[in-house]
Amino acid sequence: MKPVAGSGLNTRKSHRLGSIRTRLALLYSILLFGLAAIVVGSIYLSLSRTLSDEPVSRDARYSDMIVGAEPASADPGGDSRPVGGRLAAFEEEVNRRALDRLRTYSVTAVAALFLGSLAVGWYVAGLVLRPIGRISSVAREISATDLSRRIELGGPDDELRDMADTFDEMLGRLDVAFESQQRFVQEASHELRNPLAVLRANLDVVMADPDADTDDFRAAGEVAGRAAARMSALVDDLLLYAHHERTDSRREPIDASTVVVETIEDFGAAALADGVALQHEVAHELLVVGDPVALRRALANLLSNAIRVLDPGGRVRVTAGQDSEMVWMSVLDDGPGLSPEDQERAFQRFWRGDRASAREAGRSGLGLAIVRQIAEAHGGQVTLRSTVGVGSTFTVWLPRFVDS
Repeated sequence: MKPVAGSGLNTRKSHRLGSIRTRLALLYSILLFGLAAIVVGSIYLSLSRTLSDEPVSRDARYSDMIVGAEPASADPGGDSRPVGGRLAAFEEEVNRRALDRLRTYSVTAVAALFLGSLAVGWYVAGLVLRPIGRISSVAREISATDLSRRIELGGPDDELRDMADTFDEMLGRLDVAFESQQRFVQEASHELRNPLAVLRANLDVVMADPDADTDDFRAAGEVAGRAAARMSALVDDLLLYAHHERTDSRREPIDASTVVVETIEDFGAAALADGVALQHEVAHELLVVGDPVALRRALANLLSNAIRVLDPGGRVRVTAGQDSEMVWMSVLDDGPGLSPEDQERAFQRFWRGDRASAREAGRSGLGLAIVRQIAEAHGGQVTLRSTVGVGSTFTVWLPRFVDS
């Protein structure tokens, strides 16, 4: 059976008696009622004791006055008791009626006070919980694809205002992350579409040609193979990018100098094959808290880019050191350099300096974006200094770990 639309709202309404507002109102009323009952009860007990004491006519200080005032004959109404006795009975009757009336007034006052406190408690609870109602209303209006709504709660700077501001900040972060994910999916789809289009076009052409021979199919297969290789490299980089977006990666105190030296050794053969001189100057005991695999990946991307842009005879210099707060790892090359416009776009996803040659070489354009992501995930940053015709310097900055 399909759930009826709005059933959740009806369920919430059916449980209105168990709402926080109701509980606060009842708690306020019970506390006020209990306090009032104690006060009224104390007053009633005090008065009942006072009014139930020995009548004035039996007090020794006034008995002589009453006896002296008694007439010699009996009362015409037939009451043969002396005046003192009749006066004592009268006093007792007055006391009893006063206590009865006091009890009636007390019960009525306490009942009215309970009902009044219930109404006041309900109103006050509504005022206190109104901001929470607004927060809940905005939260219900937010959909999975629209995070632009904000609570923007006014009023005094109290705990509820702080909670609403925190909620707004969380929505802002979610909105930015959601837009970033949308752009990433769109860009990735576009980058995957290009090699797929090349592959399909070549296969369609050769399949539609009735005169196609083995050489034609072989050429189409080679083009399809290169397109598949580009897609494979792009998918690998996309997986790396998604992995380094996670915040639960392994973090531990490590010596960054070891990571730098090992990465340089890994690229020694590649640099030699391309005729590039690979130099380094690395300080010792560069302690940071991080993921050694991720940091090695970041430095490898920088070294790979530096070697790729150089002609035979070029030079790449890797340095690493530290100051009082940060550890830095730099990769310097004497390649063609980047213009100011390209420097602003260098760390964007899928950016390539020479897009045509980059696609032909199967580069995804995610290398520098991954470097920046890794640096920021470690609480650091990556900087770029470049001059056209002189070369570029990429530097990864990481917070220094101090063992206390």
